[in-house]
Amino acid sequence: MNQLPTYSVFLGDNRIAAGPLETILPVLKARFERGENDLVLIFDNQTGKQVDFDLPGTLAEVLSRAIPSAGRTGPGRPKLGVLSREVSLLPSHWEWLEMQPNGASAALRRLVDMASKREPAAQRARRAKESTGRFLSAIAGNLPNYEEANRALYQANRPRFQALTASWPADIRHQAALMAREAFDDSSTT
Repeated sequence: MNQLPTYSVFLGDNRIAAGPLETILPVLKARFERGENDLVLIFDNQTGKQVDFDLPGTLAEVLSRAIPSAGRTGPGRPKLGVLSREVSLLPSHWEWLEMQPNGASAALRRLVDMASKREPAAQRARRAKESTGRFLSAIAGNLPNYEEANRALYQANRPRFQALTASWPADIRHQAALMAREAFDDSSTT
């Protein structure tokens, strides 16, 4: 769950970059500096949403704008990645938390860790379908069999989805298959 976001950059049907921001932003910045203004589509691989970045300035400035600073000051333990935020609970919840070993914060972290590890396969499949659907809507809407492939995705019919997307450009087909992995993964029960 604490996975760093990764992105895929498409120029037409071709993926020209993929990875974390430190990998894709230099590629985008170089294109910007060369004056290449062909439309690129940038996707968050976890959500399927399109994203955009502010590219003027030096590469260091672009990276600092896009990557959140770890140097936040205030409550918590920023050096450890722990940030203090407000949580609203009922009095009975606070009473229970105060009785837990190592305090309320440690108990909440344990509960969140347990819940995220036990996320039901159905929830993961739903999230994969939604993110893949967003990606397909943005980049594959004009491709043959798009609507039928989308139906197969939401029906979790992997063989049909693969057959319907077989004629699509390789990079789009590959990205869709990667994003849809858990949409079809009915064997995942952990």
